[in-house]
Amino acid sequence: QVLLVESGGGLVQAGGSLRLSCAASGRTFDIVRMAWFRQALGRELEFVAGIYWSSGSTSHADSVKGRFTISRDNAKNMAYLQMNSLKPDDTAVYYCATTPRGGLMTAAAGSYDFWGQGTQVTVSS
Repeated sequence: QVLLVESGGGLVQAGGSLRLSCAASGRTFDIVRMAWFRQALGRELEFVAGIYWSSGSTSHADSVKGRFTISRDNAKNMAYLQMNSLKPDDTAVYYCATTPRGGLMTAAAGSYDFWGQGTQVTVSS
């Protein structure tokens, strides 16, 4: 089992930046993929970005490409989401998720086995 704890959320004005962190503990040596998802009020869970833990290869949703960047620090068992040029539409609870399963990077929430508790990001206009 892997325990994930997110931090770094908060209130920011449109155009601003935030960096979310995700601390992993437990069976971290099992991690193959790590991803960030978000869920806005009344909307479905949405894939934001994913990263392969070993290679560092990444994938970003079209809605955040060029603005958000996922990264990881294997030595610290940390994943990050750098969010720049934030928009009010980015307001959501952000979750990190991980899985020991291999395969292609996928936006399907069901392909991730362990989830954090989420951190709120609010972008004011």
